[in-house]
Amino acid sequence: MQFVRMVQFTRLVKINGRLREFNFRKLKSPNEEIFSVNVVNDRGDRILFNMKKEGNSWKVVGERLPDWITSGETELGQSVEDELQYW
Repeated sequence: MQFVRMVQFTRLVKINGRLREFNFRKLKSPNEEIFSVNVVNDRGDRILFNMKKEGNSWKVVGERLPDWITSGETELGQSVEDELQYW
């Protein structure tokens, strides 16, 4: 029997001068590391996207994402790495 730890956390990340709350949840995938991420935009709409580890960096994966999410890819990836140090 293999035990898979559930990793789920929330981080406040400052992107484009604005502090936003991002919710991360690790998806079960034996071959790759993927996180499901959600955040609320200025109008209160929830935006869902994934982050996938490629090499040593995390990449935002999703269609029609606002520029402030894609431009904050480095900050979001660093948040994931910071949290994974504790697991």
